[in-house]
Amino acid sequence: MRVPLPALLGGSALLLLLLRWRRRRALWRKVAEAQERQERSLVRMEAAARRFREQHPSVNVVSILSLPLPELSKKLRDGSLPPDHVFYAYVGKALQIATETNCITEFLQESETQLRKAKLMEKQGLLYGVPVSIKDSIDCQGHDSTLGFIKNLNKPAAEDSVVVQVLKRQGAIPFVKTNVPQSLISYDCKNLIFGQTCNPLLYTRTPGGSSGGEGALVGGGGSILGIGTDVGGSLRFPAAFCGICAIKPTGNRLSKRGIMAGVVGQKAVAAAVGPLAKDVESLALCLRALLSEDMFSLDSTVPPLPFNEEVYSSTEPLRIGYYETDFFTMPSPAMRRAVRETKQLLEEAGHTLVPFELTNVDYVIFNYCVRGMFADGGRSFVKKFKGEMEKGGTGLLFWLAKAPHWLKTLLSWIAKPFVPRFSSIVRSMKENTVDEVWSLHHEIEDFCHQFIAQWKKLNLDVMLCPMLGPALGIGYPAKLSVAVSYTMLYNALDFPAGVVPVTLVTDEDEEELKGYKGYYQDWWDRTLVKAFRGSVGMPVAVQCVALPWQEELCLRFMKEVETLSLKKNSFF
Repeated sequence: MRVPLPALLGGSALLLLLLRWRRRRALWRKVAEAQERQERSLVRMEAAARRFREQHPSVNVVSILSLPLPELSKKLRDGSLPPDHVFYAYVGKALQIATETNCITEFLQESETQLRKAKLMEKQGLLYGVPVSIKDSIDCQGHDSTLGFIKNLNKPAAEDSVVVQVLKRQGAIPFVKTNVPQSLISYDCKNLIFGQTCNPLLYTRTPGGSSGGEGALVGGGGSILGIGTDVGGSLRFPAAFCGICAIKPTGNRLSKRGIMAGVVGQKAVAAAVGPLAKDVESLALCLRALLSEDMFSLDSTVPPLPFNEEVYSSTEPLRIGYYETDFFTMPSPAMRRAVRETKQLLEEAGHTLVPFELTNVDYVIFNYCVRGMFADGGRSFVKKFKGEMEKGGTGLLFWLAKAPHWLKTLLSWIAKPFVPRFSSIVRSMKENTVDEVWSLHHEIEDFCHQFIAQWKKLNLDVMLCPMLGPALGIGYPAKLSVAVSYTMLYNALDFPAGVVPVTLVTDEDEEELKGYKGYYQDWWDRTLVKAFRGSVGMPVAVQCVALPWQEELCLRFMKEVETLSLKKNSFF
């Protein structure tokens, strides 16, 4: 008996719908299980903190939480402060911040065992007894590194990343993993599995990303030291938005073994791993601990450059380049003021400030950064989303990566006279030949040498730069992928760059924002001004930059900026 064609097609369509429904149901089940694990983690944290309080009612948790990391570390190592007092004080505080901001994805239950092991160590490391939070994408043995993807659930890491191994050898206690945006290619912090993380200073604002969970937890006081990654500002956005400090080292100064990347294999835009903390001295202590023989032996691709104490502790006056804008993303009034005030403070302290002229940042962003990261036309990026139920957080980038070559060409041509930035970003997302990729890498190398030549012609030590801020409203980063220009420049150059909060948004800044137009006066500029509004009292940072492999000089400059800002302000 012949089956009519319409019936056959209808049956096939029904079968496909049924299979799709079953697959989506299985995915939702995995998400629900992960959310239940997250909830159980918080319950375990609450039980552990409560048990400790009941057994040690006289412990002054507030005084422990108020200690800066260098002082806390000293007390832990000289025995005047027991490690378990510190650990459970931070478990309790981390639970509070997680409840408020949704920043923790998992409590590392073995951290309690690690605490007991640390107490038995013959040689106490520099981070002995210090609880440390770890970004989701950094492997911890027995735990998922999801990147916000459902497909990465229930795939626990076989071993710790090198950074986590070194932290443990230095006596630190990794105790929680923190939230990230799906794919990491975003400076917001939301995914379908664990949801949206909020800024601890204002819940309607993003904490930044992709190390957003770290920014929220450290910024809220629930972790004294966090470890994150940066491929376009992913350490610096969360630090700036949450009012804390962070440093993105030169790409290979710290080991990236065992760390998951948003776009695997691309070499145009250098990724880096680095710390976030409340102050610069804490960042320096972390780098002292990590830049040890342990790291150099565990990963021989990392240059064996121990922390240079002499450079960090120097008090010689610095020759500092500076600029107030990159002429691509117009700075908010508070950003511009932050650079001007910091420049004045540095000059009054005896340093020499020299104007630095930035040119062709639009070309760098589109042709080096966007084209470099998506040199395959975005194919590998799109592949990461295959089988996922949500493609949120990356906004325009995902849609363009998925578009066929002919459509990108057509859109770029049509948009060029009317929306030049949109035209450029579309053109940058086209697929390249191997020869074109090699030429691009050569061009980036030339650009880096030219930038260094300009730096050395001015005889500069370091550079003072703007940092995007204040924190944008939740959801805005997905609409404003072009606003990464201030940070991503230094990933393309592979220079160490850190952020230090220096001021707060004032009523005057908010009033001045009414006249903000942007350099292109396009949809992105109009959206950015909306994202900045209503930010009185939110922190604004500056960016401190040094030449490659000069992290100690970068930190020394950051420390100077921090010290001078603290003398002038009392907002910390």
